[in-house]
Amino acid sequence: MGNTLGLAPMGTLPRRSPRREEPLPNPGSFDELHRLCKDVFPAQMEGVKLVVNKVLSSHFQVAHTIHMSALGLPGYHLHAAYAGDWQLSPTEVFPTVVGDMDSSGSLNAQVLILLAERLRAKAVFQTQQAKFLTWQFDGEYRGDDYTATLTLGNPDLIGESVIMVAHFLQSLTHRLVLGGELVYHRRPGEEGAILTLAGKYSAVHWVATLNVGSGGAHASYYHKANEQVQVGVEFEANTRLQDTTFSFGYHLTLPQANMVFRGLVDSNWCVGAVLEKKMPPLPVTLALGAFLNHWRNRFHCGFSITVG
Repeated sequence: MGNTLGLAPMGTLPRRSPRREEPLPNPGSFDELHRLCKDVFPAQMEGVKLVVNKVLSSHFQVAHTIHMSALGLPGYHLHAAYAGDWQLSPTEVFPTVVGDMDSSGSLNAQVLILLAERLRAKAVFQTQQAKFLTWQFDGEYRGDDYTATLTLGNPDLIGESVIMVAHFLQSLTHRLVLGGELVYHRRPGEEGAILTLAGKYSAVHWVATLNVGSGGAHASYYHKANEQVQVGVEFEANTRLQDTTFSFGYHLTLPQANMVFRGLVDSNWCVGAVLEKKMPPLPVTLALGAFLNHWRNRFHCGFSITVG
C-alpha cells in the first residue's frame, strides 16, 4: 500500500541546520569602561578660551588655543595631530602622532602605532620646559573576546623604580564583561601592589559598571532615555583619603536648535552646567559654562569659541 496519509518517508524529512552562535565581541580597553557615563557630564570651564582648528591635509591638522583666566596668566597652546592611512574603525587610525605645546615650552606628546593586526603600542611623553616629567609605554593585545594590556610608567633602571599596570578584560556573554587591574610600583625602600576587579553589564538602553579593590570603589550607571536625553550616575570611594563622592549628570540634545546642554550635581554641593551652540553655516561653536560650589562658596564661569 502507498502512503495513504501523505506523509513523507522518514529519510526524506528535512534536517534542521545547527544554529550558529554569534562570536563574543571584544570588550575594548580597560580605560573605557566608564566612558559612556563620563561623556554625559560637563567639562570644567573657567575664563575665556578661543580655539582655531585648521585641517592642512587628510593626514595633518593643527589647532591654536588662547586661554585667559583670572586664576593665572594668559596661555597659548599649539596642538598638532598626524593620522596615517590604516583605519581600523571610525575612531582608530594608525599610526597617530599627537602633540601639544604651550607658551612656556612644555610638551605633551603621544604616539600610537599598530604592530600587528591585534597588537598595538602607545608611547606618552610629558615635559616641563626642558625637564622630563613622565614617560609611559603601553602594549595592548585585542583578541576575539578579550583584551590584555601592559603599561610601564617612568621606568628607571638606575634608580630601580618603575610603575607597572596590567589590565585584562574578558567577554563572558554578549552583555557581560569581567576583568581586573593590577598596579605594581617599586622604588628604593618602597614596594607595593593594588588589585582591582571590574565588571560591566550592557543592556539595550543602559550600561552598569563597577570597579572594586583595596584602593576603593568606582561605580557608574548610564541610561539613554531617547535620542535627546541621556543621564549618568557615578559613585566613587577612596579608602586612602577616606572620601566618597556621588554625582548625577545629564545630557540634553536639541537638534533643531543645534544645541547641547550638559549638567551635573554632586554630594559636595557642587552644581554646574555647560551649554554648547553651533552656528551653521559658519564653522563656529559657542560654549558657556558655570559651576558653583555651595560648600566652599566658590563660583567660576567660562566662555569659549571654537572655529573649525
